[in-house]
Amino acid sequence: MKVDLIIAHGYVITMEGKGVGMIADGAVAVRGNTIVAVGRSDEILSNCQADQLINATNKLVMPGLIDAHIHTGISIYRGMAQDMSHWMQKGLWPFKKNSEEDDAAAGSLVNIIEGIKAGTTTFCDYDSSMNRLVQNYSKVGARARVCEMINQLPDDISSIPVGELYPFDPAIGERKLQANIRLIEQWHGKENGRITCLFGPQGPDMLELELLLEVKALAEKYDTLIHMHVAQGDREIAQMEKRYQKRSIPFLDELNYLDRRLMAVHLTEATKTETQLVAMRGASMICCPGSIGIIDGLVPPVLDFIEAGGKAALGSDQAPGNNCNNMFNEMKFAAILNKVKRADPRVFPAWQALRLATIEAAQAIGLDHEIGSFRPGKKADILIINLLEANMTPIITDPIRNLVPNLVYSARGNEVETVLIDGQLIMEERKLLTVDEQLAIKKAQEAANEISRRSKNDIIAAGSDVYHMMEEGYL
Repeated sequence: MKVDLIIAHGYVITMEGKGVGMIADGAVAVRGNTIVAVGRSDEILSNCQADQLINATNKLVMPGLIDAHIHTGISIYRGMAQDMSHWMQKGLWPFKKNSEEDDAAAGSLVNIIEGIKAGTTTFCDYDSSMNRLVQNYSKVGARARVCEMINQLPDDISSIPVGELYPFDPAIGERKLQANIRLIEQWHGKENGRITCLFGPQGPDMLELELLLEVKALAEKYDTLIHMHVAQGDREIAQMEKRYQKRSIPFLDELNYLDRRLMAVHLTEATKTETQLVAMRGASMICCPGSIGIIDGLVPPVLDFIEAGGKAALGSDQAPGNNCNNMFNEMKFAAILNKVKRADPRVFPAWQALRLATIEAAQAIGLDHEIGSFRPGKKADILIINLLEANMTPIITDPIRNLVPNLVYSARGNEVETVLIDGQLIMEERKLLTVDEQLAIKKAQEAANEISRRSKNDIIAAGSDVYHMMEEGYL
């Protein structure tokens, strides 16, 4: 069989079956944008003839990682909203108020670059100005599942006292809804199918009931999913109880929102019963352990959700409070925090963390027919990882294989040498081939400098804990 590329003699993790599907001396054959064969190197090399052969000796070959929830448009505020109470009101909104679409686009490009260099090939991006941000995915060559973040909040929301009921502006909600529809009509299925679109209500507390119901009807009309924060914090629950006298999950259940179309993000404040209800109704859960650990000091109930039969995935969330959009970081956080939460080192083993960033993530976001594992017919989203790094040494395969534990607990992302997305070489020997990384960083820094200058008075007025720490000499 004639193919374009064979990657051979590597440790191949297929993510097929109930675990990681390890092939000790494995190979993957690619034609166009599709995997056509996977198996032992001797079998693939004897049955396939390739235009290009990559020798992956002492390297790990695996499916690209999936970041199931990320806001690339606010990465321009990286590190501005951690170590504080009310991170959104005090840390994020004062900067967002003083930002333009061009600023968001500049930060987004760097954020995508960061992700790819750490092995992320699919981004579920959920942000404002997505019709602009999606162009970065087209330029870079990444796979993206995108939506416009729909809310009815005024631009000066940062001036509303913490705890006060949000004012809604229907005109803002309509504008953002139309932007989401335009995104779907212009971008869904574009770039050889790499870019697909969802609907993105920001949260049940941030838009009126009528708009929530309209989004639900539109998701059914366009036959797509809904990406939404659900029970993401005590702030949300307080808003819902004031406005509707109900908590978020019972409220959404009454609206028939908890179904297979819903990607419910965080569930931080969900009770065990509420968590089980979301799983039972068929919605998926996106868990962002690093972000929620830093901005809320909590561990999302992902184990309860999985034990209730739910489909779950990991996401990195946002750089203002998480600072790091790296799925190796999220896998490690997920494993460690859940072991601590249950006081049991056996829970959330490394293989499970890896599945929540690959095949089970693909199931949770509705793309498991295309990505998440190596199987003939799936898209060629492939990582080649160097195992001859100090933090990945030694390689042991008998009597215990240490590759997956080291991948989850030791890898930092810089071990990723080569990235293919949709069969195209995007990064080789850690050099991005589709965009100028240094130019992107330069433009993002210039944008951040301007935002910081414009935002200073609003940050002081918001009472940012980080600003006070700096003034007191701690930072």
